[in-house]
Amino acid sequence: MLTAIVLTRNEEKHLPDCLASLTWADHVIVFDSLSTDRTSPIAREAGAEVIQRPFDHYAGQRNAALEATPSEWVLFVDADERVPPQLAAEISSVLERSEAGWWIPRHNYLFGQLTRHTGWYPDYQLRLLRRARARYDPNRPVHELVLLEGEAGHLRQPLIHLNYETVGEFIAKQTDYARYDAQRLALEGVRAKPHHLISQPLRQVWWRFITLAGWKDGLHGLRLSLLMGRFEFEKYRRLRKSQIQ
Repeated sequence: MLTAIVLTRNEEKHLPDCLASLTWADHVIVFDSLSTDRTSPIAREAGAEVIQRPFDHYAGQRNAALEATPSEWVLFVDADERVPPQLAAEISSVLERSEAGWWIPRHNYLFGQLTRHTGWYPDYQLRLLRRARARYDPNRPVHELVLLEGEAGHLRQPLIHLNYETVGEFIAKQTDYARYDAQRLALEGVRAKPHHLISQPLRQVWWRFITLAGWKDGLHGLRLSLLMGRFEFEKYRRLRKSQIQ
């Protein structure tokens, strides 16, 4: 038996299409962080089980979700993701195999455009898990890390991710990530030197646009590379600031 689990918090906009792409699953759970919009009614109307839990962090939420079902297999899907029929068929075909989990590639749509390079493909996510052999590292509350007992395979069919819709949304989220990453680097003892405020952003832009072939995404790839350079600047600016306070 496979349970598809969708973590939510005020996802009335994305949830209907997400759930429509999961009708093939044996069971669907919407694991909700006390939404104040129509997320829960929409989930129930679609036939999903709704479980509510106050949000602490993503690792805690996913671990609690794993414990909420007796299914042998769990597929984690975000509300802004869709499972195409081809991926659903491939998932069904591997459930009798011995692997403890499966990495799934993603097609990321950023600002409405499919991004095939610049570091956003194949963007493998470890989302199909044999429940009894998986948990999330509680020390990684953001950018969750799966602790898997056993080998993981790689699927070929992609998950569809309707990622950031606007540049403003992208900047706001990356600023949050910069704050978290700066704190993590500080705890690891990493020191930010003045030249890092220039060298690290430039290195990031080069890596995204040249090494990861962002130029193949045209102006879209250039914009993403520059935005990620801005993220690196913000991360090291915050790290530098924490050292001199």
